[in-house]
Parts: sequence; structure tokens; C-alpha cells
Amino acid sequence: MTATMARSERRTGAGPSAFQTFLSRHGGMMPTFAAVLILLLLFVGAEAFLRGDFISGGNISALLLDNAYLMVLAVGMTFVILTGGIDLSVGSVMAFTGILGAKLLADGLPAAIAVPAMLLGGAAIGLFIGILVQYFGVQPFIASLAGLFLGRGLAFIVSLSSIRVEDTSLLWLQSERIWMGAWYITPTGIIALSTVAIAAFVLHLTRFGRTIYAIGGNEQSARLMGLKVGRAKVLAYVISGSCAGLAGLILTAYSGAGYPRNGIGTELDAIAAVVIGGTLLTGGRGYVVGSMIGVFVYGTIKSVINFMGAEQSWMQIIVGALLLLFIVVQRAIVARSEGRR
Repeated sequence: MTATMARSERRTGAGPSAFQTFLSRHGGMMPTFAAVLILLLLFVGAEAFLRGDFISGGNISALLLDNAYLMVLAVGMTFVILTGGIDLSVGSVMAFTGILGAKLLADGLPAAIAVPAMLLGGAAIGLFIGILVQYFGVQPFIASLAGLFLGRGLAFIVSLSSIRVEDTSLLWLQSERIWMGAWYITPTGIIALSTVAIAAFVLHLTRFGRTIYAIGGNEQSARLMGLKVGRAKVLAYVISGSCAGLAGLILTAYSGAGYPRNGIGTELDAIAAVVIGGTLLTGGRGYVVGSMIGVFVYGTIKSVINFMGAEQSWMQIIVGALLLLFIVVQRAIVARSEGRR
């Protein structure tokens, strides 16, 4: 009977369409595709509204330049959110590692010592949060909140005021321009894109990456499968902390100084970019490339509003409303794709 019905469907064309089949097989990618579509619409809309003054080699290149540190933060945040966790400490860790590096350089230490110290400082706080979550049963929100206060407190211990960076090897990361016609990229942009590429490789082509997805999908099932859940969860927070340390390096090179109040609220920007890119806050589904697209969407929104000359308070309101709209649209797409299965 079933075979007869299947043959009848093939003859009458009642079977699922190619589009329906694609949705059923790649439903998890729909939010990322939506983020790409939103980014393209933003470019087209901004170009039309600003009468051809937005899309140019300089403006698009500056988009990566201005958001390189946020992209690196979003990469680390993606690892944590994929496990079903959250990391609220990244903004404070970025401030701590930035002021630490500036202090070490001001004291005469070479960049070859200061830069590894920044990365290790971020990784240490990430390790602290991961241990609290995995081995002491602390909720990720509370554990990372403790990391937030720890990072900010350490930043103020290092210095209460801004420390200017004079080291040319560090400033070179921001000042150097590699031109490709009307476009350019800086070493900080190369670092950010390389971080995305490495993270994508790790998440999709290694056992560790598959374990991260399995934990977010169903942690108990991952344990029953014999996966090393504890180690993977701790490493996810270590990666997030290391990325925050790297973001501190990028931001210090970008601003030319370390400042203990840097990064206030940046953790929310990183979370927003990750969610816009299609990673679900419940974990188990998402792509680090989507997080990169989310950063570009977020940065483009801010750039357009700045071009329009809106006040800072209104800019925050508009960005918040647009982010909410994007998230609702993406959730609707996910629900529709899952309903077709």
C-alpha cells in the first residue's frame, strides 16, 4: 500500500518539492541564511537612502577594521553558547588584558612578553569560569558574572587610568594597510578573519567540535556516547577567555591605549551578534561563520545610524529594536523549517 502511494505521489507530483527537501535537511542553516539576506538588504537600503554614499571600498573596509575585536569575541562566545552556556565576562576580560598589556609595555617589557601575557590572562579567567560551571555545578550565568567582576577588578588593580601605548610593533597591527584596489585590510582584520577560519575548522572537522555540538544538543546523551563532556565544556570557556584576551590586544592596538573601563556592555554586543548569526541560545545549533555575519550586521546597523547623524540614545533604541526583529524572524524560520520535517 505504501509503495503504491509513493508511486502515485511521484506520478502526480504530490511529493515534497526540492525547496521543502532542502529545508528539511538544512533547517539549522536557515537563520544564518536569513542573517546574510538581512546584511544584503541593509547594504542596499543604506546605499539607496544615503544616495550612493555608503557602499565604497573605504566604508566596507572600515566595517571590518572597527569590528575586528567584536568578531573575535563573537567567535569565543559561539563555542560557549553552542554548549548551552553563556559568558558574561568577555567585556571585562578584554579590558583587563588590554590594560595589562599596555602596562607591561609601558614598563619596558617587549611585545613578545606582553602579548602572551594578555592571552594567558584571558585563558586563566576562562578556565576559572569553566571549572566553576563543570566541577562546582555553578550556573553559567552566575559563574561568568563572577568572572565579569573578577576581570573588571583586576583591570582597576592594574591601573585606574588610561595607559598610552607607544610600542610600534603593537600599533603596527592597526596602522598597517594592505591595499587591494579601493579596498584595504589591516593585520587586526586578518587576525579576526583567521580566528573565524580556525574556529570553523575546529567546530566542524574535529572530534572536539562535534562534542561541543553534542553537549548543546543533549548533554546526557553526549555522556552516554562516551564523549568527554567535562573537558570540552571547560575548554569552551578557556577558548572564550583566550578570544577575549586576543580582543583586548586588537582593541588596544585600535585605540592606542589600554583603559580599565573598556568593554562595558560589549559582552551583550557579542551575544547579540552570535544570536543574529543563527546560533540558538539553547545550544547545539549554529555556525561560527554565522556569528561573523552577525557582527557585520550589527556593525552595519551602527554605521548607518551614525551616517544618519542620530543621537547616541536613539541609536541604542533603534539597534535594540532591529535586533529583536531579526531574532523573531529567525525563530520563525527555524519553526517553519522544523515543521516541514
